[in-house]
Amino acid sequence: MATERIQQAVNALKTTRVRMTPQRHAILEYLFESMSHPTADEIYKALEGKFPNMSVATVYNNLRVFKDVGIVKELTYGDSSSRFDCVTTEHYHVICEECEKIVDFHYPGLDEVETLAEHVTGFQIESHRMEIYGTCDECLEKKKH
Repeated sequence: MATERIQQAVNALKTTRVRMTPQRHAILEYLFESMSHPTADEIYKALEGKFPNMSVATVYNNLRVFKDVGIVKELTYGDSSSRFDCVTTEHYHVICEECEKIVDFHYPGLDEVETLAEHVTGFQIESHRMEIYGTCDECLEKKKH
């Protein structure tokens, strides 16, 4: 599944004439295989052994290209670093307040919320997002011991 989605992303980049470099491909692979909503720094640290000449700026620049092409979404949460999500379809996030793990969550019941918001407020709604905060099962288990 990840391999197919990586290939779709590569094809999307090719249609916009973005050259596929080994670093760019490695960043894509990391995003699609980890599914962990990583920061640019986390991606850099994971790949620096394989690409010792790659800089954090290279990672940021590539993430910006991926975002512009529409193959990743940038998630911002207050003061913390941006995280990058390779699932670009509408979904929500559940975030652990202990370890900051982010898990995707889809709730079709909220698909109509934009239409309702438009109707009630008269705004032209562009998008919405929702985060749910709690403690993941792994952190709960650690607290028990």
